[in-house]
Amino acid sequence: METIKIGIIDDQNIFRQSLVLLIKSVPEFEMVAEAATASMLLSIFDTLPAQIPDILLMDMNMPEMNGIELNKFIADKYPAIRVIVLSVHSQDRLISKMITSGAAAYLVKNCNKEELIAAIKSTYETGFYMNKQVLMAIQQANRSSSKTISIFNSPSLELTPREKEVLALICKENSSAEIAEKLFLSVRTVEGHRNNLLLKTQSRNTAGLVLFAIRHLLFEVL
Repeated sequence: METIKIGIIDDQNIFRQSLVLLIKSVPEFEMVAEAATASMLLSIFDTLPAQIPDILLMDMNMPEMNGIELNKFIADKYPAIRVIVLSVHSQDRLISKMITSGAAAYLVKNCNKEELIAAIKSTYETGFYMNKQVLMAIQQANRSSSKTISIFNSPSLELTPREKEVLALICKENSSAEIAEKLFLSVRTVEGHRNNLLLKTQSRNTAGLVLFAIRHLLFEVL
């Protein structure tokens, strides 16, 4: 059985240790790295490459580097790591900013363990996880900042009908294999469309594609 490698960074010892116990209780998960500070975490990555995780659970408020700074650094230096932010904050603009800076998912710390496990699995399989609260927050943040524009008013950006179909299915949390089955395409072709979408939209990752779709009115949160 394939396991998902998990890392945790949180300076609150009790919370971090509780998360470690939860992760170790799930057979599909493998706990590979835990740290209280950015320097501790990056030291592990530099000296023990085998302990670089697939999924990193990250707090927002930390010493040395805050969540936004560390998120951007991870996205640039370790793009294969998918970051799930765990935070006490639920402001719309902050959630949107974290996704823009490279996070694949955002959960408030009072979420239940079932949602956290589901978020980890979804992020690993599809590249992102966004519950309705997060989707609504992103949509509201973009309305408030007046950044929501119609794609048809962007002459430099042209998505093909097929790319729009793929993007819509990505927003509904379909994996490449599921999209391939629904559109009668090969997985390789779907991955090609996904890569083209990342390039055209200048998105860091799949979560960025969802953010783009919301901003450009290609996906509406119901």
